[in-house]
Amino acid sequence: MKKIIIAIDGYSACGKSTTAREVARHLGYVYGDSGAMYRAVTYYLLQNKVPLDDPQALQQALEQINLSFKRDEEGNLQTWLNGENVEAAIRSMAVSERVSTVAAIPAVRRAMVKIQRKLGENKGLVMDGRDIGTVVFPEAELKVFMTAKPEIRAQRRLKELQAKGINATLEEVMANLAERDHKDTTRADSPLKKAADAIEIDNSFMTFEEQVEKIISLAKERMQE
Repeated sequence: MKKIIIAIDGYSACGKSTTAREVARHLGYVYGDSGAMYRAVTYYLLQNKVPLDDPQALQQALEQINLSFKRDEEGNLQTWLNGENVEAAIRSMAVSERVSTVAAIPAVRRAMVKIQRKLGENKGLVMDGRDIGTVVFPEAELKVFMTAKPEIRAQRRLKELQAKGINATLEEVMANLAERDHKDTTRADSPLKKAADAIEIDNSFMTFEEQVEKIISLAKERMQE
């Protein structure tokens, strides 16, 4: 069967990354975590106190960023920034509160899209994000748009944070998600929206296994076309 590109877009805390990672593992495809890329950039800018309203300083900072993904001993994908494993650091609430603002900056998006497209040069890629099917890979053979009820998304995100030892309340998480949804869908550059040919999956009441099986089934159909 031919190799394809699978683009999975959707709102924060819909389980896009976890689902995409498992689909890639099952198919033997490369997994590209675009959300981790933007989080890593945000983390770098915060750590280095780069002013977001200074185009020159921002461009210089972007040129210093080197991103890569490596698997740990358990097979989990880790995000590396300039030779440092930042997987835990980029999941903090401090990064979560700023990532949508950083991701809306055109210079940041251009830099990340360039990296993302390079990952897909040989097909056999599963990538999740907010503009993968609309901007990064508009010709992707399979586009999926994932969504879920806000309260369910908040509960899922809170559980993730607690598992990592990060303190947060459900109210804080819901407020953060609502703010991110607004920024993601209203930004001028590459806003979050469902591609015209994307298949929508509301996973509010689906099990993880059902989500993965649904996308794998759709992917196999595309591979045979």
